[in-house]
Amino acid sequence: MNTSDETAVGGLREALRGSLITPQDPGYDAARSIYNAMIDRRPAAFAQCVDVADVQTVISFARDTAAELAVLGGGHSGPGLCLVDDGLVLDLRPMRWVRVDPETDTVQVGGGSQLGDLDHATHAFGRAVPAGIVSTTGVAGLTLGGGHGYLTRRYGLTIDSLLSADVVLADGSYVTASADNHPDLFWALRGGGGNFGVVTSFTFGLHPASTVGGAVTLWPVDRTTEVLRWYREFLPAAPDELYGFFALLVVPPGPPFPEPIHGQKMCAVVWCYTGDLSDERLAETFAVVNEPAPPAFHFAAPMPYPALQSMFDGLLPEGLQWYWRGDFFETVSDAAIEVHHKYGENIPTGLSTMHLYPVDGAAHQVDDADGTAWAYRDAVWSGIVAGIDPDPGSAEAIRQWCVDYWTDLHPHSMGGSYVNFIGPGESQERVRTTYRGHYDRLAAVKRAYDPDNLFHANQNIPPAPD
Repeated sequence: MNTSDETAVGGLREALRGSLITPQDPGYDAARSIYNAMIDRRPAAFAQCVDVADVQTVISFARDTAAELAVLGGGHSGPGLCLVDDGLVLDLRPMRWVRVDPETDTVQVGGGSQLGDLDHATHAFGRAVPAGIVSTTGVAGLTLGGGHGYLTRRYGLTIDSLLSADVVLADGSYVTASADNHPDLFWALRGGGGNFGVVTSFTFGLHPASTVGGAVTLWPVDRTTEVLRWYREFLPAAPDELYGFFALLVVPPGPPFPEPIHGQKMCAVVWCYTGDLSDERLAETFAVVNEPAPPAFHFAAPMPYPALQSMFDGLLPEGLQWYWRGDFFETVSDAAIEVHHKYGENIPTGLSTMHLYPVDGAAHQVDDADGTAWAYRDAVWSGIVAGIDPDPGSAEAIRQWCVDYWTDLHPHSMGGSYVNFIGPGESQERVRTTYRGHYDRLAAVKRAYDPDNLFHANQNIPPAPD
């Protein structure tokens, strides 16, 4: 994009209700700051859209000027796909709003909203949408990738609660995609990423969730083998009301963790229980944590669902160095456990981690496994290895640990990954593998709705040839 063309830039600035920010403007560095500080890109301009008309204007400008276009929602993209050097960023962050309709038990969410916005609004009605574990995650990126979180075993993937999406297409037209309107587009949006248009709002069905049983259990990292062998059998057989993701981590230096274990490498399970929260039932539910080995720490208590969702926000603020890669797993083999134990013993920094998120339970109990673009309904876990640190000087160390860990673990996976966990520099083949037999249909939908691949700053699915 040529920002020296003052006539073109001035015309776009005048056409927007929102702001246009270029490198000469004082808010430029703040605008290009996203969650992952390892990403340092310098777009030519940020078009901060406040409504659908602004989105249409920006898309038309990008199409007419052949500007490289990226779409920025919550800004949590690990590979930084929401920014493009020397291009135009369609910035949805001003479109950050939530409207709950208690009569229909639905919620409509603006395309720039974060999970914390959604959780805050729905919690007032004792409702929630199954989505994520960090409240600063963008609703748009998480949903378009499929979406999983604390409520997935009980209520399914995020896309299983999606009822419709308002979308501005590559030709500038505006449609509402649902099961009855543009059904192919609606199918593709549920897991196909940002390939098909700019979603300006999402409408979700709501589920009962107010106070949940939140818990954290830690074991010394040298017990990883015993704990993982227990966890891989226990969790899939547990009632759908019980969710627990497995983690390898370094104990943070603060409450609720006692000082003697601060800084120690541990394996852990972070729990969410949506069943009976009486003291007796809660104690009975979590008594199982003693089965694999005596915990070094265990905490369990009823808490508001948004409190559980935001529990890691303080540890993981915007501005850290991140490098991640992921995979799906049908089982956790003995060979995979050896890999986890090895790299858990060698976590390079205090924030680096590995998580195994359950994607079974209600996520498996769908009428049609091919009914959405999400292609791994048979996966039991969605795993991520994440090297994290505040110091830019640690970037290479955390990247290498992540790549080595993933390289050793990948042969024990199902081959594909949650699309939001595909890391920087991974091949186009990884995208194809992630969509399995759905890839050709996605490419056909892409041809129908974005034949010139305007929306390609993503985990891209090029349009199928004519």
